[in-house]
Amino acid sequence: MAPDKICKTVHQYNKEPLSAGDMQKLLDIAEDYRKVKNYVYARYGGIGSLKKIYPGYTVQNEMTNTSLRSSLGLPSVYFYLAVFDALGEIKSQWTRIKSKLQKLISKNDRFTAEEKHYLRFILKVSNAFAQVLNGETVSLTAKLQMQYEMLAAETDTERLHRYLRRQVRKYHVNLHTDMAEGFAIGERAYRYADCGIYISIKEKRKRIFIPLTDRNQYKSQLYIKLYPDQSRLEIKVPVYVRVKHPADYVNQVGVAVGFHTMLTTDQGRHYGEELGNYQKEYAEWVRKQTIRYNQNRSTSPGRKKYNAKKNRFEECLHSYINHEINRFFQIEKPKTIYIVKLPKPGAGGVNKRINQSISQWQRGYIRRRLEQKCRERSVEIVEVLGKNISNECSRCKEIGKRTDRRFVCPACGYEAEEKTNTAQNVKKRGQGDGALY
Repeated sequence: MAPDKICKTVHQYNKEPLSAGDMQKLLDIAEDYRKVKNYVYARYGGIGSLKKIYPGYTVQNEMTNTSLRSSLGLPSVYFYLAVFDALGEIKSQWTRIKSKLQKLISKNDRFTAEEKHYLRFILKVSNAFAQVLNGETVSLTAKLQMQYEMLAAETDTERLHRYLRRQVRKYHVNLHTDMAEGFAIGERAYRYADCGIYISIKEKRKRIFIPLTDRNQYKSQLYIKLYPDQSRLEIKVPVYVRVKHPADYVNQVGVAVGFHTMLTTDQGRHYGEELGNYQKEYAEWVRKQTIRYNQNRSTSPGRKKYNAKKNRFEECLHSYINHEINRFFQIEKPKTIYIVKLPKPGAGGVNKRINQSISQWQRGYIRRRLEQKCRERSVEIVEVLGKNISNECSRCKEIGKRTDRRFVCPACGYEAEEKTNTAQNVKKRGQGDGALY
């Protein structure tokens, strides 16, 4: 059953350029916010602190007892948000590590079924995982302890524990940030009024006023992103909105995703035909800048301008992608979208320029935005397997030939644009044509 509400991110902007003094006050908060996060990373990001981070109250209490907040002069409304922000990123890293270990264990043929079962149990039980990594005796609640002892009796636990510790050392990294470009802010630290927002600063009982381009007011945790070079800021607001159920969205649409043309439907309509040109231009610029930077690395003043222009390129790309996806929904009015399950990026070929272009392919962003807009409209996405999906004839299912972006079937004579034929196959497989793939 589709959810009634989904979370969207709304953006607000300052109406007038920020004064140097006000910008500096916000940058001071961002810098202290960064220092608190790095302190939490250093103190709780390692293996020894693994058992403290769930659910996190231990970390909060210990951070309260430190002198860090008073030495920085950072208000508590920012201090604790920085603590939990860093703590969330530490937890995310451990989640990624566990997910990686799960995959490695499943693929490892040297482990027996009993050994894999034991390792999965350790990964699932957080206390057991922390104790194993710290070389401690596994001690759990009575029910879990009984289950653990049954599994341990059938395996060489010490060998498996060494494997886990070795893999964690391989994939665990020490988190750190040098970026002081923004900070989270709670409801107690801001107030909307006078067509703008009042934001608390480090001085007691002092707030700065920032006129905004809209009069919308929100009550939630915000994120303030700072752009000091442009004397502006961006406020990111998470908002829960009701899911739309458009009555005229009744169509079943098969879609092929491409590098040159973003989306092609089973009816032969195209969306994002200029995407390939945008991505090639972006990739060529990145390639030239990388060569120039490597040639002058010793005298290069840094990559500040490079990062700024790279962000502008990506913003243009993303704006174009969103525009074309919106146009897709307006025209196609889909109830269900059938799409190929995209494989993970593979190894590059011999042509470095082609590799560079493919590496800039925004297919991950396209997929995320398509999923988000489907959730907003209660549209279903059905994934299909893509084996031979572009080589197979959508009429007779025989293997055809692709030349100059055209598909020709030598068996039945069917001819169509390559991506249109692929989209038709996608729709047929998604609707279940009786074939196994």
